[in-house]
Amino acid sequence: MATLRAATDSLLDRAARLDDDAVRAPSALPGWTRGHVLTHLARNADALVNVLTGRPMYTSAEARDGDIDAGAPRPLAEQLHDVRTTAARLAATAADIPPDGWSARCELRGGVTDVMARIPFRRLVEVELHHVDLDAGYTLDQLPHDFVAREIDFLTARFDGNEQVPPLTLSAPGGDTWTTGAPVPSGASAVRVTGAPYALMGWLAGRTTGTGVRVEDGAVPLPTLPPL
Repeated sequence: MATLRAATDSLLDRAARLDDDAVRAPSALPGWTRGHVLTHLARNADALVNVLTGRPMYTSAEARDGDIDAGAPRPLAEQLHDVRTTAARLAATAADIPPDGWSARCELRGGVTDVMARIPFRRLVEVELHHVDLDAGYTLDQLPHDFVAREIDFLTARFDGNEQVPPLTLSAPGGDTWTTGAPVPSGASAVRVTGAPYALMGWLAGRTTGTGVRVEDGAVPLPTLPPL
């Protein structure tokens, strides 16, 4: 939670340098303005409060999308207040959970379940990646190394066993490696993809189409990953 608070403060500090016109300008996410990104972060905090208190994360996918679209055109000051106050509400809710409560299971969107103890990291992912998505000067290579490594662990676990993803071995300078995707067929080998950790994470997270990563076998194209 302390790491999450620091990441939120950093995002708010950078967003505060924008102006109303910049908030209404496109973000790095196709079809979304910066206002969409900021509104989504606020509504996501509300949704995670729901999760931590045993309520449905969102009333419906349509309501989620409608709330984001409705809040996107708001001026900067209103956006910042919304992100700040909802983040504080999430932190206060987390502070009220007893130590043994974090081991309980909870339900997220689409029937996905997890343990409560993973919710702060899930929120950290939202804050850090959407900070990059604001396209306001914070880039993938500026993400904290510990966060990048943990997010690669999370994403490779998410793609593990997915038949839409070829067998992959990811490697970074220094010797860190990860495996993911479909099982390796008998007599075959995994596609070996190399790059800096932040570049590998950006590709896995759908923030790039492979900038900064390459397949070791130059005759094999970089796979296209399915949406998360």
